[in-house]
Amino acid sequence: MAELLRARRRRAQDVWLAEDLGAAPILDEIVDLAALNRVPIRRVARLRLDGAARTDAPQGVLAHADPLPEAGYDDLLHGARPFLLAVDGVTDPQNLGALLRSAEAAGATGAVLPRHRAVHVTPAVAKAAAGAIERLPLAVVPGLPAALLQARQAGVWIVGLVTESGQNLFQQRLGDGPVMAVVGSEGAGLARLTRERCDVLATIPMRGALASLNVSAAGAVALFELARQRETH
Repeated sequence: MAELLRARRRRAQDVWLAEDLGAAPILDEIVDLAALNRVPIRRVARLRLDGAARTDAPQGVLAHADPLPEAGYDDLLHGARPFLLAVDGVTDPQNLGALLRSAEAAGATGAVLPRHRAVHVTPAVAKAAAGAIERLPLAVVPGLPAALLQARQAGVWIVGLVTESGQNLFQQRLGDGPVMAVVGSEGAGLARLTRERCDVLATIPMRGALASLNVSAAGAVALFELARQRETH
């Protein structure tokens, strides 16, 4: 909520606060930001707010805002030093939200979502992303394999994350050029055509007994490793 008001990427029409909310610094910040942006604050009954919310446990705060703007994919590919996240078939809102949060925190310049067979930015995703959707440009593409081919033609190096039979992620030497990290679905991982369009398939080496990480955790590791490599060149 506070990030929506800070970022100012889209217009907030009003902010609802439940009448029974106690004092808290974050609520004071939301009220101050709303006043700065001339967004009306409305105190409403808890039942009314919960009924209007589209997520579980809205925590007594709700905003009505314009739709999230969609970034142009071509703009992401040709921006300054592209550092992108592409998501192939992730269907769990919590995972997508966590991935977007990690991408923004790692300094990614955008994220790419396929139009079909994947979760999009829902209220649950927005909540899990903890404000990242207000900062990270998001492009929706008809199909990811075609989008990856377009990225390669634009000079973007594509790193697909796999659970096995890939090169060690930490032994890559990617430099500071345009790069895209691609993560796959929770069960099947990267689709066959997606794998074929990657320049390199990389694996996070496991030190313990478990064979793999959750997709959002693996994506976070990969994104911060790519960010580290970019900063050292």
